[in-house]
Amino acid sequence: MARTARSLTAVTALAVLLAGCSMGSMFGGNDDASFANISASQSEVAQAASGAMPAIATECPPIRIREGAEFYRSYAGNRASDPRALRYQGVLDRVSRNCVVSNGLITVRMGAAGRVIMGPSGSEGNVSIPVRFAVQRDGLAVFSQRYDLSVSATSGSANEFAHTVENVAIPYVGGESITIWVGFDN
Repeated sequence: MARTARSLTAVTALAVLLAGCSMGSMFGGNDDASFANISASQSEVAQAASGAMPAIATECPPIRIREGAEFYRSYAGNRASDPRALRYQGVLDRVSRNCVVSNGLITVRMGAAGRVIMGPSGSEGNVSIPVRFAVQRDGLAVFSQRYDLSVSATSGSANEFAHTVENVAIPYVGGESITIWVGFDN
């Protein structure tokens, strides 16, 4: 019991000491009022900003695969209804993005990876798959670009592909609804 009372007394004494440390000036002086009305000039702010690294966005816009554009199929002739006519099929497996905010812009780096699967009517060689990246801001398209990717495709192989789009700049003040879309351009 005496041990518990001593522990309680020690904790109370430590709390009083710490509370005393928080009183008084943060800068060691008696009066912080001398710092109350100080602000940097425009040239001092500009000089400091010129060497500053851009802030990474706390919420990079989501990247999504557009519904209905997650796969791409190419058929021999005009026989899309015949599964044996499938030459190849492209599938998106992964998407990713990275954002940096600076000077009222959000700069996006976005990418997609997938694979091409050979079909019964396919032949080995390079195949072309159309991938579209788009950025929508408050319901309006602010970026949309189609990329025709050449993929070396062989039977029994993974036939993977990846594509990255760099430096897409979007006006950004905060609070906008921005979505990055990826999909095959069917």
